[in-house]
Amino acid sequence: MAGTGGARPGICPTLLYADAKAAIRQLTEALGFTELSVYETADGTVLHAELVQGNGAVMIGSRGRGGVFDTALRDGGPAGVYVVVDDVDAHHERAVAHGVEILMPPTDQEYGSRDYLAPDGEGNVWSFGTYAPEIGV
Repeated sequence: MAGTGGARPGICPTLLYADAKAAIRQLTEALGFTELSVYETADGTVLHAELVQGNGAVMIGSRGRGGVFDTALRDGGPAGVYVVVDDVDAHHERAVAHGVEILMPPTDQEYGSRDYLAPDGEGNVWSFGTYAPEIGV
């Protein structure tokens, strides 16, 4: 999926990882995100990264780097993030080809979506599906 083309998403989930570089690799290579920016310290700690998928974005950082946000999330557990994709089956095939664990294969839902579930390397659960809420801004 391409980047946002100048649009600004209204909500950006933000996740901290023990190995943010590995998370970025998995999300871009296996799950189709595009790297927009990555800011690192001199020792390679990811301070802030932005990845895009369609017209949405997720922000990523390294756990344990210090600061208010890191402290606030120190005991945070895994999160669930839903991402709208056009072709769930092709997206799933890409994930499988990269060795991503699949929690639920592509499944038609009663509410009209087709989606699948996959965890990242640190336990966050990513849902990819065709349902997109109509928010009418």
